Amino acid sequence: MEQLAGGTAVVTGAASGIGAALARCWAEAGMNVVLADIEPDPLEAMAEELLAEGARVLAVPTDVSSAGSVDALAKAAEAEFGPVHLLCNNAGVGGGGLIATLSEADWDWVLGVNLWGVIHGLRAFLPGMLAHGQPAHVVNTASVAGLITTPFMGPYNASKFAVVAISETLYHEMRMTGTAVGVSVLCPGWVRTRIHESSRNRPGGSVAPVGEGLLSSVIASGLDPAQVAGAVHAAVVADHFYVLTHPEMTPAVEARMEAIVSGRNPELRAGGLFGSVQPASASD
Repeated sequence: MEQLAGGTAVVTGAASGIGAALARCWAEAGMNVVLADIEPDPLEAMAEELLAEGARVLAVPTDVSSAGSVDALAKAAEAEFGPVHLLCNNAGVGGGGLIATLSEADWDWVLGVNLWGVIHGLRAFLPGMLAHGQPAHVVNTASVAGLITTPFMGPYNASKFAVVAISETLYHEMRMTGTAVGVSVLCPGWVRTRIHESSRNRPGGSVAPVGEGLLSSVIASGLDPAQVAGAVHAAVVADHFYVLTHPEMTPAVEARMEAIVSGRNPELRAGGLFGSVQPASASD
Protein backbone atom coordinates (compact mmCIF):
# COMPACT_ATOMS: atom_id res chain seq x y z
CA MET A 1 0.00 0.00 0.00
CA GLU A 2 2.31 2.71 -1.29
CA GLN A 3 -0.20 5.58 -1.35
CA LEU A 4 -1.37 6.57 2.13
CA ALA A 5 -2.26 10.25 1.78
CA GLY A 6 -6.00 10.82 1.40
CA GLY A 7 -6.91 7.37 2.67
CA THR A 8 -8.58 6.53 5.96
CA ALA A 9 -6.98 4.64 8.85
CA VAL A 10 -8.72 3.16 11.89
CA VAL A 11 -6.65 2.53 15.01
CA THR A 12 -7.94 0.80 18.12
CA GLY A 13 -6.25 1.41 21.45
CA ALA A 14 -5.37 4.80 20.00
CA ALA A 15 -5.31 6.90 23.17
CA SER A 16 -1.87 5.80 24.35
CA GLY A 17 1.20 3.70 23.68
CA ILE A 18 1.65 2.05 20.31
CA GLY A 19 -1.86 3.01 19.23
CA ALA A 20 -1.24 6.71 19.78
CA ALA A 21 2.05 6.47 17.90
CA LEU A 22 0.34 4.71 15.00
CA ALA A 23 -2.40 7.34 14.90
CA ARG A 24 0.17 10.12 14.75
CA CYS A 25 2.14 8.24 12.08
CA TRP A 26 -0.90 7.91 9.81
CA ALA A 27 -1.94 11.51 10.43
CA GLU A 28 1.54 12.70 9.44
CA ALA A 29 1.25 10.58 6.30
CA GLY A 30 -1.81 12.59 5.30
CA MET A 31 -4.48 10.06 6.18
CA ASN A 32 -7.83 10.62 7.83
CA VAL A 33 -7.56 8.91 11.21
CA VAL A 34 -10.33 7.28 13.23
CA LEU A 35 -9.25 6.90 16.84
CA ALA A 36 -10.87 4.22 18.99
CA ASP A 37 -10.25 3.56 22.67
CA ILE A 38 -12.17 2.49 25.76
CA GLU A 39 -10.92 5.50 27.79
CA PRO A 40 -12.94 8.53 26.63
CA ASP A 41 -10.90 11.30 28.25
CA PRO A 42 -7.45 10.25 26.96
CA LEU A 43 -9.08 9.50 23.60
CA GLU A 44 -10.48 13.00 23.36
CA ALA A 45 -7.15 14.49 24.42
CA MET A 46 -5.35 12.56 21.67
CA ALA A 47 -7.90 13.68 19.10
CA GLU A 48 -7.57 17.31 20.13
CA GLU A 49 -3.78 17.08 19.91
CA LEU A 50 -3.90 15.75 16.35
CA LEU A 51 -6.62 18.19 15.31
CA ALA A 52 -4.47 21.06 16.56
CA GLU A 53 -1.73 19.81 14.23
CA GLY A 54 -4.05 19.92 11.24
CA ALA A 55 -5.05 16.27 11.02
CA ARG A 56 -8.50 15.07 10.02
CA VAL A 57 -9.59 13.01 13.00
CA LEU A 58 -12.66 11.26 14.39
CA ALA A 59 -12.63 9.92 17.96
CA VAL A 60 -15.03 7.07 18.78
CA PRO A 61 -15.11 5.57 22.30
CA THR A 62 -15.00 1.83 21.69
CA ASP A 63 -14.90 -1.40 23.67
CA VAL A 64 -13.26 -3.80 21.21
CA SER A 65 -14.43 -6.82 23.22
CA SER A 66 -18.01 -5.88 22.26
CA ALA A 67 -19.24 -6.79 18.80
CA GLY A 68 -21.83 -4.02 18.85
CA SER A 69 -19.29 -1.40 19.88
CA VAL A 70 -16.96 -2.31 17.01
CA ASP A 71 -19.88 -2.36 14.57
CA ALA A 72 -20.72 1.18 15.70
CA LEU A 73 -17.09 2.18 15.16
CA ALA A 74 -17.19 0.88 11.59
CA LYS A 75 -20.41 2.75 10.84
CA ALA A 76 -19.04 5.99 12.33
CA ALA A 77 -15.80 5.72 10.33
CA GLU A 78 -17.61 5.19 7.04
CA ALA A 79 -20.12 7.96 7.75
CA GLU A 80 -17.34 10.45 8.47
CA PHE A 81 -14.66 9.56 5.94
CA GLY A 82 -16.01 6.92 3.58
CA PRO A 83 -14.06 3.74 2.73
CA VAL A 84 -11.47 2.49 5.21
CA HIS A 85 -8.06 1.69 3.74
CA LEU A 86 -5.97 0.83 6.79
CA LEU A 87 -7.16 -1.09 9.84
CA CYS A 88 -4.94 -1.37 12.90
CA ASN A 89 -6.39 -3.87 15.36
CA ASN A 90 -4.09 -2.67 18.11
CA ALA A 91 -6.02 -2.52 21.40
CA GLY A 92 -4.60 -4.90 23.98
CA VAL A 93 -4.30 -5.62 27.69
CA GLY A 94 -1.80 -7.53 29.80
CA GLY A 95 -2.89 -10.18 32.24
CA GLY A 96 -1.62 -13.40 33.70
CA GLY A 97 -0.65 -15.38 36.76
CA LEU A 98 -0.26 -19.05 37.53
CA ILE A 99 -2.65 -20.90 35.24
CA ALA A 100 -3.81 -23.06 38.15
CA THR A 101 -5.05 -19.97 39.99
CA LEU A 102 -6.66 -18.01 37.14
CA SER A 103 -10.41 -17.44 37.16
CA GLU A 104 -12.79 -17.52 34.22
CA ALA A 105 -12.98 -13.73 34.50
CA ASP A 106 -9.19 -13.50 34.09
CA TRP A 107 -9.33 -15.42 30.83
CA ASP A 108 -12.45 -13.64 29.58
CA TRP A 109 -10.96 -10.19 30.03
CA VAL A 110 -7.66 -10.83 28.24
CA LEU A 111 -9.11 -12.92 25.44
CA GLY A 112 -12.03 -10.51 25.05
CA VAL A 113 -9.75 -7.58 24.28
CA ASN A 114 -6.67 -9.16 22.72
CA LEU A 115 -8.32 -11.88 20.62
CA TRP A 116 -11.97 -10.96 20.17
CA GLY A 117 -10.96 -7.35 19.59
CA VAL A 118 -9.08 -8.50 16.49
CA ILE A 119 -11.89 -10.84 15.42
CA HIS A 120 -14.52 -8.11 15.78
CA GLY A 121 -12.34 -5.66 13.89
CA LEU A 122 -11.87 -8.02 10.97
CA ARG A 123 -15.54 -8.96 10.87
CA ALA A 124 -16.71 -5.33 10.98
CA PHE A 125 -14.20 -3.76 8.58
CA LEU A 126 -12.81 -6.39 6.20
CA PRO A 127 -15.94 -6.85 4.03
CA GLY A 128 -16.00 -3.13 3.28
CA MET A 129 -12.27 -3.06 2.54
CA LEU A 130 -12.74 -5.89 0.08
CA ALA A 131 -15.82 -4.31 -1.47
CA HIS A 132 -14.25 -0.96 -2.32
CA GLY A 133 -11.44 -2.73 -4.18
CA GLN A 134 -8.83 -0.05 -3.51
CA PRO A 135 -5.41 -0.88 -2.04
CA ALA A 136 -5.87 -1.55 1.66
CA HIS A 137 -4.02 -3.09 4.56
CA VAL A 138 -4.73 -4.78 7.89
CA VAL A 139 -2.26 -4.62 10.80
CA ASN A 140 -2.96 -6.91 13.75
CA THR A 141 -0.97 -6.24 16.89
CA ALA A 142 0.25 -9.48 18.45
CA SER A 143 3.51 -9.71 20.41
CA VAL A 144 6.73 -11.65 20.52
CA ALA A 145 4.64 -13.51 23.12
CA GLY A 146 2.76 -14.83 20.10
CA LEU A 147 5.94 -16.56 18.95
CA ILE A 148 7.51 -17.70 22.26
CA THR A 149 6.05 -18.49 25.66
CA THR A 150 6.91 -17.19 29.10
CA PRO A 151 5.56 -18.52 32.42
CA PHE A 152 2.82 -16.60 34.27
CA MET A 153 1.44 -15.17 31.01
CA GLY A 154 -0.98 -17.91 29.94
CA PRO A 155 -3.95 -15.77 28.84
CA TYR A 156 -1.73 -13.19 27.17
CA ASN A 157 0.36 -15.83 25.38
CA ALA A 158 -2.77 -17.65 24.21
CA SER A 159 -4.32 -14.46 22.85
CA LYS A 160 -1.20 -13.41 20.99
CA PHE A 161 -0.48 -16.83 19.49
CA ALA A 162 -4.06 -16.80 18.21
CA VAL A 163 -3.62 -13.34 16.67
CA VAL A 164 -0.50 -14.52 14.82
CA ALA A 165 -2.39 -17.59 13.55
CA ILE A 166 -5.38 -15.53 12.42
CA SER A 167 -3.09 -13.04 10.69
CA GLU A 168 -1.17 -15.74 8.84
CA THR A 169 -4.44 -17.37 7.76
CA LEU A 170 -5.80 -14.03 6.56
CA TYR A 171 -2.59 -13.33 4.64
CA HIS A 172 -2.93 -16.62 2.75
CA GLU A 173 -6.62 -16.02 2.07
CA MET A 174 -6.05 -12.53 0.71
CA ARG A 175 -3.32 -13.81 -1.61
CA MET A 176 -5.27 -16.88 -2.76
CA THR A 177 -8.35 -14.82 -3.60
CA GLY A 178 -6.40 -12.09 -5.40
CA THR A 179 -7.50 -9.14 -3.30
CA ALA A 180 -5.89 -5.72 -2.90
CA VAL A 181 -5.73 -6.13 0.89
CA GLY A 182 -2.31 -6.61 2.48
CA VAL A 183 -1.76 -8.04 5.94
CA SER A 184 0.89 -7.48 8.62
CA VAL A 185 1.26 -8.83 12.13
CA LEU A 186 3.13 -6.72 14.67
CA CYS A 187 5.13 -8.77 17.19
CA PRO A 188 6.97 -6.31 19.43
CA GLY A 189 8.98 -7.04 22.53
CA TRP A 190 8.98 -4.53 25.36
CA VAL A 191 7.74 -1.06 24.43
CA ARG A 192 7.27 1.94 26.69
CA THR A 193 3.50 1.71 27.09
CA ARG A 194 1.06 1.42 30.00
CA ILE A 195 0.22 -2.23 29.35
CA HIS A 196 1.35 -3.12 32.87
CA GLU A 197 -1.40 -0.77 34.09
CA SER A 198 -4.09 -2.10 31.75
CA SER A 199 -6.16 -3.58 34.57
CA ARG A 200 -7.30 0.00 35.25
CA ASN A 201 -9.89 -0.71 32.55
CA ARG A 202 -10.76 -4.20 33.73
CA PRO A 203 -14.46 -4.78 34.50
CA GLY A 204 -14.87 -5.09 38.24
CA GLY A 205 -11.87 -2.96 39.09
CA SER A 206 -8.10 -2.92 38.92
CA VAL A 207 -5.89 -5.71 40.24
CA ALA A 208 -2.12 -5.69 40.64
CA PRO A 209 -0.49 -7.75 37.88
CA VAL A 210 1.80 -10.65 38.64
CA GLY A 211 5.40 -9.45 38.76
CA GLU A 212 4.38 -5.80 38.73
CA GLY A 213 7.85 -4.57 39.72
CA LEU A 214 9.58 -6.66 37.08
CA LEU A 215 7.15 -5.58 34.38
CA SER A 216 7.58 -1.92 35.26
CA SER A 217 11.34 -2.13 34.99
CA VAL A 218 11.50 -3.94 31.65
CA ILE A 219 8.79 -1.75 30.13
CA ALA A 220 10.61 1.41 31.24
CA SER A 221 13.65 0.25 29.28
CA GLY A 222 11.63 -0.66 26.19
CA LEU A 223 11.41 0.94 22.77
CA ASP A 224 9.79 4.29 22.14
CA PRO A 225 6.34 3.62 20.58
CA ALA A 226 7.27 5.96 17.73
CA GLN A 227 9.98 3.50 16.67
CA VAL A 228 7.41 0.73 16.54
CA ALA A 229 5.04 2.89 14.51
CA GLY A 230 7.86 3.62 12.08
CA ALA A 231 8.45 -0.10 11.58
CA VAL A 232 4.74 -0.64 10.95
CA HIS A 233 4.68 2.21 8.44
CA ALA A 234 7.55 0.62 6.53
CA ALA A 235 5.81 -2.77 6.56
CA VAL A 236 2.53 -1.35 5.25
CA VAL A 237 4.23 0.51 2.40
CA ALA A 238 6.37 -2.52 1.47
CA ASP A 239 3.56 -5.08 2.00
CA HIS A 240 5.70 -6.91 4.55
CA PHE A 241 3.98 -9.41 6.85
CA TYR A 242 6.02 -10.02 10.01
CA VAL A 243 6.98 -6.89 11.96
CA LEU A 244 9.47 -7.85 14.67
CA THR A 245 10.95 -4.94 16.58
CA HIS A 246 13.50 -6.67 18.81
CA PRO A 247 16.14 -8.64 16.86
CA GLU A 248 17.76 -9.72 20.13
CA MET A 249 14.67 -11.84 20.81
CA THR A 250 14.68 -13.77 17.52
CA PRO A 251 17.15 -16.44 18.78
CA ALA A 252 14.51 -17.48 21.31
CA VAL A 253 12.02 -17.86 18.45
CA GLU A 254 14.53 -19.94 16.52
CA ALA A 255 15.20 -22.12 19.56
CA ARG A 256 11.49 -22.81 19.99
CA MET A 257 11.14 -23.80 16.33
CA GLU A 258 14.18 -26.07 16.55
CA ALA A 259 12.77 -27.75 19.66
CA ILE A 260 9.50 -28.44 17.87
CA VAL A 261 11.18 -29.87 14.76
CA SER A 262 13.60 -32.02 16.77
CA GLY A 263 10.94 -33.21 19.23
CA ARG A 264 12.60 -31.73 22.33
CA ASN A 265 10.66 -30.58 25.35
CA PRO A 266 10.10 -26.81 25.71
CA GLU A 267 12.99 -24.88 27.20
CA LEU A 268 13.32 -21.41 28.67
CA ARG A 269 16.10 -19.54 26.89
CA ALA A 270 17.85 -16.25 27.53
CA GLY A 271 16.87 -13.65 25.00
CA GLY A 272 13.13 -14.13 25.39
CA LEU A 273 10.75 -11.62 26.88
CA PHE A 274 12.63 -11.40 30.17
CA GLY A 275 16.13 -11.87 28.77
CA SER A 276 18.43 -13.22 31.45
CA VAL A 277 15.93 -12.63 34.26
CA GLN A 278 15.13 -15.83 36.11
CA PRO A 279 11.51 -16.92 35.44
CA ALA A 280 10.70 -17.23 39.15
CA SER A 281 11.13 -13.48 39.56
CA ALA A 282 7.95 -12.92 37.56
CA SER A 283 5.93 -13.87 40.63
CA ASP A 284 7.68 -11.39 42.95
